[in-house]
Amino acid sequence: MIIEGKVIKLGDKIDTDVIIPAKYLKSTDPQYLAQHVLESIDPEFHKKAQGAIIVAGKVFGMGSSREQAAIAIKAAGVRVVVAESFARIFYRNAINNGLPAIACPGVTKEVEDGDLISVNV
Repeated sequence: MIIEGKVIKLGDKIDTDVIIPAKYLKSTDPQYLAQHVLESIDPEFHKKAQGAIIVAGKVFGMGSSREQAAIAIKAAGVRVVVAESFARIFYRNAINNGLPAIACPGVTKEVEDGDLISVNV
């Protein structure tokens, strides 16, 4: 399956507390979580995420094992996460929750924020 979307480019070591801060974990509603995904990086992220492809650096999803990080990204409408590398627990949580996660060393050198790319999942 080919997924196309605009790139939202992130850096290295984006941890799960940045993806979805602990203060929002009282709710299990995916749509509520989606409104707060990556808000410390971009308060408007949830408005830009629909149909997007996150391209990130090394160790994406490091930190706690919170499953809500993958749930929030998917609920925000992100179609796939492509990263130089993933924290193992985030990678498993993404797969378990139906969020495609593709490790692709060197990817951050090949794309820029806003690029339209295709990913073969």
